[in-house]
Amino acid sequence: MTTHTIHLPEWAVERGRQLNDFQHVDPARTALVLIDMQTVFLAPGEVFGNPYALAIVDTVNRLAAAFRAAGSPVIWTRQTVDHRPPRAMPGWQYDLSIPEVREAVETMEAGTPSHALHPAMATAPSDIVIDKYRYGAFSCPAGALEAVLKARDIDTIVIAGTLTNCCCDSTAREGNMRGYRVFFLSDATATRTDEEHNAALLTVRLMFADVRTTEEMLGLLQEATADA
Repeated sequence: MTTHTIHLPEWAVERGRQLNDFQHVDPARTALVLIDMQTVFLAPGEVFGNPYALAIVDTVNRLAAAFRAAGSPVIWTRQTVDHRPPRAMPGWQYDLSIPEVREAVETMEAGTPSHALHPAMATAPSDIVIDKYRYGAFSCPAGALEAVLKARDIDTIVIAGTLTNCCCDSTAREGNMRGYRVFFLSDATATRTDEEHNAALLTVRLMFADVRTTEEMLGLLQEATADA
């Protein structure tokens, strides 16, 4: 199994504490946001198939089960292409004359097998699945994520999924700027290379989120449920 070698310097962890250092969670006001664990990003042979992303499947499923048990919403996003305004991306961003770009766009249209959550993802009937039409879930013109969070009075989000340095990073930054406390899980996010993964963790930790391991996050959740 291909897993990331994580390197997050201690100086970055310490500096980041000045802005994002969360020692407790309230499960009733916390949502687990699982970014784009779709076939297109995980499966071998897919246009964005990635062994690092495939390697976090069990970790993501474990997180989802724990947050469900704690009574927290579990939200799955799917990166989605829609050619109708306002959900359509600007025309200049995707040059469909490039075969690789056209293939990528076609695989992320709703209803395709590639667009679906990967079959190994252990979803539950209580989970929420939303399509997002931008890398950052909060900037999506459909507004689904923020509507779900506001309806449930959520003030804290926990981010896992893929890609670390694209949709996960973008969603963390946007969530922080909208006033949400953000946890970002270093070993439950994945991208194409260790270099990209660690670069994203560094920036996110410095400014936008409390970067934790899965074990640390589950420990905070366990403490919260034990005190309830």
